[in-house]
Amino acid sequence: MFTCTGYAAETATAPLAPFTFQRRDPGPTDVVIEILYCGVCHSDIHTVRNEWGGTLYPSLPGHEIVGKVTAVGADVTKFAVGDVAAVGCMVDSCGTCAACREGLEQYCEPGFVGTYNGRDDAAVGGHTFGGYSSHIVVTQDFVLKVPKNLDLAAAAPLLCAGITTYSPLRHWKAGPGKKVGIVGLGGLGHMGVKLAHAMGAHVVLFTTSKSKVADGKRLGADEVVLSTDPEQMKAHAESFDLIVDAVAAPHDINAYLGLVKREGTLVQVGAPDKPLAVDVFSVIWRRRNFAGSLIGGIAETQEMLDFCGEHGITSDIEMIPIDKINEAYERMLKSDVKYRFVIDMASLKKAA
Repeated sequence: MFTCTGYAAETATAPLAPFTFQRRDPGPTDVVIEILYCGVCHSDIHTVRNEWGGTLYPSLPGHEIVGKVTAVGADVTKFAVGDVAAVGCMVDSCGTCAACREGLEQYCEPGFVGTYNGRDDAAVGGHTFGGYSSHIVVTQDFVLKVPKNLDLAAAAPLLCAGITTYSPLRHWKAGPGKKVGIVGLGGLGHMGVKLAHAMGAHVVLFTTSKSKVADGKRLGADEVVLSTDPEQMKAHAESFDLIVDAVAAPHDINAYLGLVKREGTLVQVGAPDKPLAVDVFSVIWRRRNFAGSLIGGIAETQEMLDFCGEHGITSDIEMIPIDKINEAYERMLKSDVKYRFVIDMASLKKAA
């Protein structure tokens, strides 16, 4: 074991604060990463505040991790000391179930091991601690390579926001000749716009904010629709091959299902803390699909990173020191960020 520092919450109502804990020493296939940057995901807030239930405390979040390899186990072949490495939402899975054998570790049947709030028999506290910390130890099969041309801080959110939107776009074959809608221009949505545009789709952004119209077009949207305007919504009725809904708050999903063409798909990637009410007639009358999607497997995540390297895609970020994390949470809840906070982990030494 070796000592690490980070920021964690002791209860659902406590602020994140400096925290000292133990990481395991690297085993034969482990990679030790000194964390340079960690993105701040809305899932971090949901977990820290126990909004989804099941949070294990102390809760130390962070699953958009980019850093430098400082040590490797004797059997590691994929990384060497000094390499840049990245870690996303998973740090392990069973490796033997049907999903894992197909490279879909995110759907591991016993359940993948989350980068934070997951089971961890080696941890003193019995559960995993994430990227709001100085170091992380991960088996090499769950560590990823970052293309050299990408800014490392701006690449960090690709490990969740990037793959969360890339995976459904890829699965439902977004590309030339396809009309793709992205609902919401936040951390997930702005990546969805960039990626769908790079794939060659005709991209339509849906937003409730007039102030985001110009930004949506800057990011790659061919059209921007104010979802609060019934006439603008009506103009797109039954015309979409695919809509990716990135909104993490309760909203009327049926308004968007009505925009999907026959046999098209609306896929939910935003995770509201309350159920969405689907009118069955929204799907029955046109044999529409209402689907969900959860990040991507390790191979697909590496594919996404390589795609972003080829197209020069990173997240639009605002860098913060770690002692501003509680303020950042409050700002995120007000959508006061364009479009992802990233923690400069160099600030941890001073703050902790």
